[in-house]
Amino acid sequence: MSEPWGPVKRTQQDMRQTIARLFRTDLGVLILLAVVFVTLHVATSRPYGFHRDELATLDDARHLEWGFVAYPPLTPAMGRLGLSLFGISTVGARLFPILALAVVVVLSGLLARELGGSRKAQVLTALAVAIVPIVTIQTSVLQYVSFDYLWCVLLTYLLLRLLNSGDINSDALNENDPRWWFAIGAVIGLGMMTKYTMAFFTAGLVGGLLLTGAFEKRIRRHLLSPWLWAGVAVSLLIFLPNLIWQIRHSFISLDFLRHIHARDVRWGRTRGFFPEQLFVCVNTLVVPLVFMGLVFYFTERGRKYRLLGWMFVLTFAMFALAQARSFYPGPLYPMLLAAGSVVWERWVTVRPRTPSLAIQGVTWLLVASGAVASFALFTPVAPINSGLWNATAKIHENFTEEIGWTDLVATVARVYKSVPSSERVGTGILVGNYGEAGAINLYGPQYGLPPAISKTNSAWYRSYPSTEPQRLIVLGLDDDYLKEHFEHCDLVAHNTNPYGVINEESRDHPDIYLCHHLLQPWPEFWRDSLWFG
Repeated sequence: MSEPWGPVKRTQQDMRQTIARLFRTDLGVLILLAVVFVTLHVATSRPYGFHRDELATLDDARHLEWGFVAYPPLTPAMGRLGLSLFGISTVGARLFPILALAVVVVLSGLLARELGGSRKAQVLTALAVAIVPIVTIQTSVLQYVSFDYLWCVLLTYLLLRLLNSGDINSDALNENDPRWWFAIGAVIGLGMMTKYTMAFFTAGLVGGLLLTGAFEKRIRRHLLSPWLWAGVAVSLLIFLPNLIWQIRHSFISLDFLRHIHARDVRWGRTRGFFPEQLFVCVNTLVVPLVFMGLVFYFTERGRKYRLLGWMFVLTFAMFALAQARSFYPGPLYPMLLAAGSVVWERWVTVRPRTPSLAIQGVTWLLVASGAVASFALFTPVAPINSGLWNATAKIHENFTEEIGWTDLVATVARVYKSVPSSERVGTGILVGNYGEAGAINLYGPQYGLPPAISKTNSAWYRSYPSTEPQRLIVLGLDDDYLKEHFEHCDLVAHNTNPYGVINEESRDHPDIYLCHHLLQPWPEFWRDSLWFG
């Protein structure tokens, strides 16, 4: 008599053997690194709270449209998915950015493989990308940067697959498989639905095609391929819903981007564009790989892939001329790190054993040191107000901007409950920025608070309540604005946090007011302006 559980056991054994075989392959090793990456960052996604930018994204996520003032719709859609699956959870909201960047880690290793690197080069590339500061930072915040990074790295991977799909020395019309252009177009469309800077990467790709096509027959043929134009069509089709939204809203996002760019230039946020490439877009300890990789694309050995070299140079130049933020070209660096790792691997392979082992030892030590530094400084692991916390606060404001939101909402709730019950129905909450709006709308329902009234970005389109409030709890606005628009306002509370952390809210918007008698009719007050932030 046969054992009833025999087939199940054999299936389990077969599965275990398949998994074991997978993790003995190069791809399996890269997947294992990605699993470790996900595990570490999921485990550290909880400590502080939501970032102000996450609160804005989650606020828009509850009002999904094909476009928003500040960004295309894909990232809010991922926020909505996170809310649906996990509720109000920092881990749940950040899981999808973490998974996106884990895929980036795998793809980065595969870039090295496409360039001729063996396992050593693939692992070095994957680790070098995993410890990039901008990558590490984006694992602890729901922002479009993570998904933009994914689409751009996937774009460069697909381009490499295209360039490797035939023989460069062949004169055959099908020397490269042009069907890859369809997938490339789809990725560009998804990138445009994530962050409009994909237009810069696409322009760099087009420029690279033209420059390379001037010298190489195989590239000129691509420009005439129907598959390339099919890729253009599918990218436009994917982007079309957002384009229609922009047309219906008079291309409001262009006004937003002009305003934000002017603000960033005025505040000096763009001054560090060039030096920050070396410690924001890449981990400083592996910078030599970047230069080795860039040189590779313009050598005879890298001639087959010169399109990517030109794509990097042209896109970087456009960002520099546009006075962009330093992290905008960041998604292009994995292809440089991949090429640099391949050059490094070939270099140590031909060296005598002792120097080769020494060079490899130094390299892995630098990678390990870079990983420790990146993890300590750019993931939320430091106890608040500890020495490490203070060090991170001097480098960036990501973590300080995650403190105090629940305290803010609790304070507003106390003010709201202090209003006589007969008057609460006519009391609203007017806020000055998207972080305050997002916090009130996320945490306010548990206190019975009405939705925040905000004129910032897409919240302006959602307008004010149909029952116009007669009195307003106001936060995030200065005295001059209040005097201009209200008959009188009473200072009723202060916005603080129990840790004494100095951030934008505690420093710039500490006062909470109860204001009476708006001096303008609500429609006129609302037409006053749309605030960008």
